[in-house]
Amino acid sequence: MIRNIGWSLLTLLVAAAFVAFVAIVPWWGGALAAALLAAWLALTRVGRQAWSVTEVGMSTVPQRLGAASVVVVGIAGVVGVLVALFAMAEGFQSTLLETGNTDTAIVLRGGSQAELNSGLAHDATVIISNEPQVKRDSEGRPIASPELVVIASLPKKSSGTDANVELRGVGEGAWALRPNVHIIAGRRFTPGLRELIVGKRAAMEFEHTALGSRFNLGGQPWTVVGEFDSGDEHDSELWGDADVIAAAYRRGDSRNSVTVRLQSPKAFDAFKAALASDPRFKADASTTRDYYNRQSELLTRAIRVLGTAVAIIMAIGAIFGALNTMYAAVAARTREIATLRAMGFRGGPVVVSVLIETLLLALAGGVIGGAIAWALFDHYTASTLGSNFSQVVFEFRVTPALLANGLKWALAIGFVGGLFPALRAARMPVTDGLREQ
Repeated sequence: MIRNIGWSLLTLLVAAAFVAFVAIVPWWGGALAAALLAAWLALTRVGRQAWSVTEVGMSTVPQRLGAASVVVVGIAGVVGVLVALFAMAEGFQSTLLETGNTDTAIVLRGGSQAELNSGLAHDATVIISNEPQVKRDSEGRPIASPELVVIASLPKKSSGTDANVELRGVGEGAWALRPNVHIIAGRRFTPGLRELIVGKRAAMEFEHTALGSRFNLGGQPWTVVGEFDSGDEHDSELWGDADVIAAAYRRGDSRNSVTVRLQSPKAFDAFKAALASDPRFKADASTTRDYYNRQSELLTRAIRVLGTAVAIIMAIGAIFGALNTMYAAVAARTREIATLRAMGFRGGPVVVSVLIETLLLALAGGVIGGAIAWALFDHYTASTLGSNFSQVVFEFRVTPALLANGLKWALAIGFVGGLFPALRAARMPVTDGLREQ
């Protein structure tokens, strides 16, 4: 009994070591390990024995296709779900991170976590915009944009249900501040009029956003006159003149934030210190990269935790499926394995052969699951609530790194599911195996 307990603990230790290795090794490390295994199989006597046993085992897969498919389908499901959920987190985070950089800064009221719960008086916005660290255009005007953020309600095209859309009031400085914003249809809004331009992703997701559409916001009629592409989170927004939006929503001359372009990224520390030491108002400054990174952290972390938890639960089921399949395969080949052992094959080649067979089945499942996730979800458009309690429209991103991570999970599941049956096959007494019918 003590010996069996010892074998079980050793097996668990080996399984844990393999899982840890797969988790931390980069792709080139995995490729190197596969190359070393192939060289061992081809160049050593024990390796050639292991490959011979593997070939015999793989030749029987068509006869037990139903059982083998349990492993493949189970692992494909794990990898598909994991990659899809992580692609959602990757897409959301990338959309927010693309919005920020290190040479622009956003200023909020002191203690505010997001624009929606911030507020700055008009005098404060003027002082912030004219700090010496703020870059100026060719006419000497500061490249700064005091902005107002309010929530509008528009129905989704997919369901018809109302959803929160971010309505951003900007001034003339917004165009110089964000040169990546391009009008792709129609024209810019005219200052002083109730006109809107719509981000291209918002136009895809929400009703009443086509050129020429008219609808009520703040109890007043507005007209969509243009569509823009920014390549970042602003694609989910509606833009209009800040003064007109402030009047419609009775916000006076206050603004939620001020975004500025700095003389250089190195000017940020001096800019932040100047605002912190100004006794006329309390304000916090962040580079836009840091700000949008913080906005993405909470949701992306939650999605990844959820994805990992779901994948672990499914992986446990896939491991039991692999155990059942490989135990059945070993039982069906008991006499064959005993004959090989009697002919001089050691236990090592038997263990390796069963593990290789399981890993190949797992790899097939990982490839299928990753391919399905890529085909269904890469560039799939979805929306979710962002930090301002409004919808952020983004695309799922199935990256090579996510696919590689899915294959790692597949190999880890296959190894754990094949290790115990492999050791059972190797430890089987030859005489008992030869008596099997």
